Amino acid sequence: MATNPPAGEDQIQIPTISDRIDLRFITRLVDKGSSVLDLGCGDGELMELLARERQATVRGVEISEEGVYRCISRGLSVDHSDLDQGLEDYPDGSFDYVILSQTLQAVHKPRLALLEMLRVGRQGIVSFPNFGYWQARLDLAIRGRMPKTDDLPYEWHNTPNIHLTTIQDFLDLCKSEGIRVEQSVYLSGTRRVRFLPNLLARTALFVVRKG
Repeated sequence: MATNPPAGEDQIQIPTISDRIDLRFITRLVDKGSSVLDLGCGDGELMELLARERQATVRGVEISEEGVYRCISRGLSVDHSDLDQGLEDYPDGSFDYVILSQTLQAVHKPRLALLEMLRVGRQGIVSFPNFGYWQARLDLAIRGRMPKTDDLPYEWHNTPNIHLTTIQDFLDLCKSEGIRVEQSVYLSGTRRVRFLPNLLARTALFVVRKG
């Protein structure tokens, strides 16, 4: 039986190349032929998408050895480094885009990561799970337990997410640091959320630039 999207959401159709819907949006946002630095690049899935579909020159930064090995096995350039130490090896404005996809909430110093991203890149693209999503709020309020959703699947004791944030929290940080938000995309699964995103969106994506 067909169901209608919840109020404030509309269905979008995207080719199934990646299981991560935010990666598809990020790929669309990057201009062809751009230089891209992917911070917390994991196994290199996004870099591979960008190189193949946008003909981008890509490089990654990853702290886990497993992630580094997987990137190398894909023929990708990657630095084994800790984002909490900054990006001192990269000069100002050395990339067209610097990306933090599902990484900001997993670092110890998210503010530093955001500022370093915008020092090194002319534009930044950030995505993260929205802790203000209604199911997360309900789990905490009713069940009295740390929330678990499709985007936050871990137990409290083994989660890599150490600085969970909401859409409004992120916007407040950008305002306090003089960071300009040029574009925002709010998602719930494959649905794009256009109404009450801090309540209805599971994932948020922003294009940002120095103010």
